[in-house]
Amino acid sequence: MAPSTSISHPPQEDASAASNGNGNGVSPVSKAATKEEDATILNPSDFVMPQKFDNPYKHRQYLKERLALGFRLFAKNGFDAGVAGHITVRDPVEPDTFWLNPFGVAWPLLKASDLIRVNAEGKVIDGGPVKLLNTAGSFMSPPSPSTFAKVLSGSFVSFPSPPPYSAWQTDHEISLAYMIHHAIHEARPDITCVAHSHSLYGQAFSTLGRNLDIISQDTCAFYNDVVLYNSFGGIVLGKEEGLHIAAALGDKKAAILQNHGLVTCGKSVESCVYWFLSLERCCHQQLLADAAAGGRGHETVKIDREDAEFTYKSIGSELAGWFSGKPAFDMMEHESGFAYKM
Repeated sequence: MAPSTSISHPPQEDASAASNGNGNGVSPVSKAATKEEDATILNPSDFVMPQKFDNPYKHRQYLKERLALGFRLFAKNGFDAGVAGHITVRDPVEPDTFWLNPFGVAWPLLKASDLIRVNAEGKVIDGGPVKLLNTAGSFMSPPSPSTFAKVLSGSFVSFPSPPPYSAWQTDHEISLAYMIHHAIHEARPDITCVAHSHSLYGQAFSTLGRNLDIISQDTCAFYNDVVLYNSFGGIVLGKEEGLHIAAALGDKKAAILQNHGLVTCGKSVESCVYWFLSLERCCHQQLLADAAAGGRGHETVKIDREDAEFTYKSIGSELAGWFSGKPAFDMMEHESGFAYKM
């Protein structure tokens, strides 16, 4: 049976509280008028729009380059927890296959040519010289240096039977950790990119077994758009866990995996990575706010439903995510030079 999930909703407050004369708000009439006026300037035609491609092979190369930048951004923000985590991108040429990072290649150095393409069965069918997948297995008995050297060179096909090193799979063996990403991609044909990592504040907040409160403008981007997957069964060793996570995620853009970490998705690499960066920041913010409020004997002030819904429409859309993420990618591209395109 699939684990239960929960979605937190901010408490609805009386609109009259906004006009109580204490200087903390405006009247409902002026608030509505202001919102109607503001809405007229939130026109997508005013934005720089995502690049479009007529040639799927050129699109593929572009996505690989953006994915390489995404990994470098994750590393810059400290999300490269050892060798754990993935960002996956749907291939525009063969949409039932996906590009991701090979196991053990340093994220700050990752290039487009390092990425590997994996099919629905979790087998590597294309990509860089290191064709190693994270199966979320055990590192208690790592392979010998000579065996690992063969794996890195691509000349090693499979381990002896029975395999003693469940974590070190090759291009002919299934990657069960990848199945989390595959399940989400399969359940969500509308999305292109899925990101997961064991980030510090996201993982810390996930131990509380609760969803985010809507306490800031930034958290409004996740209003009714993030779920809590409140189950943890240890390291992922079966595809069922991926199916459960995908089912819990539903049509949302983010999930907090209890005792595990964060997952985000988007129609572009930029939006997916930005939602992860933002969700991590919101988890950090929630931890700080709860600690401060608890120390003072108070509760945090929640944003009311009307304001949260309006703000979400402005900053929680796919286009807003892409646009918000673009500057970080521009910065990473500048810092990396052309190395990431190699």
